[in-house]
Amino acid sequence: MSPAGFRHLHDAEIAQLARLRVVRASFEAPDGSRFERDVVRNQPVVAMVPVADDGTVWLVRQYRGPIDRELLEIPAGLCDVEGEAPEATAVRELVEEVGLEAEHLQLIARFHPAAGFSDQFVRLYLATGLTEVGHDRQGPEESHMTVERVALDDVPGLIATGELIDSKTIIGLLLAREHLASGSSR
Repeated sequence: MSPAGFRHLHDAEIAQLARLRVVRASFEAPDGSRFERDVVRNQPVVAMVPVADDGTVWLVRQYRGPIDRELLEIPAGLCDVEGEAPEATAVRELVEEVGLEAEHLQLIARFHPAAGFSDQFVRLYLATGLTEVGHDRQGPEESHMTVERVALDDVPGLIATGELIDSKTIIGLLLAREHLASGSSR
């Protein structure tokens, strides 16, 4: 039983896809009643906020099929390599997407971006002490992405105007600003 008295009973698979599963999950409430929810079971994700010494951050602008538009985002990727630690995935994805290696990688947050329908889990890292190396983009979206530098001081304005609308990006950039302002980073 969970601390709230709810209990997950089982999952009935609806669809097994390349990167995720859709299930009908059955639960028991504290009063003994039972209910079902459709749930997306997904792989964990890492996301990185690569901050340069001058207070700018590298972002990627890439096409996102589910919403049929380009988004300006922090680099991120699925933890889809068997046996690879999340930190190693973050290192690999940072090189793949933006061509950067980080001297310091600090875990600054962990969160579920859509807990109402998915179990996806994001680990968010602050990446500092950056060195530019060649990128190794994978897949059609990454092949066509562009890399942009944005000042951390401009982040609130970019959120207010709707230029930044991706949840992991907003969370990551705001937390990076807070960490750097408080001196919490290495």
